[in-house]
Amino acid sequence: MNVTDIINRALEERKTRFAFELLPPLKGDGMGGVFGAIDPLMEFDPAYINITFHREGIKQTQRPDGGIEWHVVRRRPGTVGISAAIEKRYGVTTVPHLICGGLSKYDIEDALIDMDFLGLHNVLVLRGDKSQNERHFMPHPQGHAHAVDLVRQIAAMNRGEFVDGEVEVCHHSKFSIGVAGYPETHQEAASPESDIAFLKAKVDAGASYVVTQLFYDNARFFDFVQRCRQAGITVPIIPGIKPLSTVRHLTLLPQTFGCHIPWELEREVLAHRDDAKAVRRIGTEWAIAQSRELKQAGVPVLHYYPMGKAENIIEIARTIF
Repeated sequence: MNVTDIINRALEERKTRFAFELLPPLKGDGMGGVFGAIDPLMEFDPAYINITFHREGIKQTQRPDGGIEWHVVRRRPGTVGISAAIEKRYGVTTVPHLICGGLSKYDIEDALIDMDFLGLHNVLVLRGDKSQNERHFMPHPQGHAHAVDLVRQIAAMNRGEFVDGEVEVCHHSKFSIGVAGYPETHQEAASPESDIAFLKAKVDAGASYVVTQLFYDNARFFDFVQRCRQAGITVPIIPGIKPLSTVRHLTLLPQTFGCHIPWELEREVLAHRDDAKAVRRIGTEWAIAQSRELKQAGVPVLHYYPMGKAENIIEIARTIF
């Protein structure tokens, strides 16, 4: 089903839906862990499930002659195939991620064709992170430097236009395109205003909804939505929630995602730093409070980031949905 239609129906019915994100299993792990993570969450009738895409890394091996070889590898391959397997098993809509990093326009086109063949008609577009051997993000020589360019390629494919030109007679894809938004500004953005301008460019290019980076202060999300509306961004904006679960998250999450940890949350976590269960409970309760307020505000979907661990998401969902 088209995710844009799911979101719009939720808005019409004034009903907040549940959604979550999954990591593909590590190479060789199989699907058992994936299904084990999904099974307990199905009782909450997920609107859709996002499947992340992980770019290549560099692996070093030693040759018999003593020399060193470097190999490009992906530790979590199979985003498209896993999405198709989930839809077949559960009948729930999936949203494969697609990134710019490490991919040429032709690689992207091939992935989109495979998705279309498999009946996967939703995609979340991201630039992606830099590779582990890069100081700064470097696009593929035949790829895209920015997510907006990837949005344009998918929108063009929806019109029947391919990388090498328009096909005379073709089946037109119908991809619903989502993009990322940053309530606390992307770490590489020159300013909050330029960040909003880049987001508007992605929407103008063909994106029909926005999913936000995680945040812990709802006031910052509401301010972000207001600034988007003032800039002319009218598509639905879906909040992304990740419950804090360890003391280490107090430093790791701001460093990784550029998010602000409210002092009240930090103080409570630090007061229980020697009790891992208490810290996890504090983070879960904070996410429940966030979710309640966002639901009362009428957001169409609450999008959760389990990061491979579903227990706290189950507790939140049972309380909220």
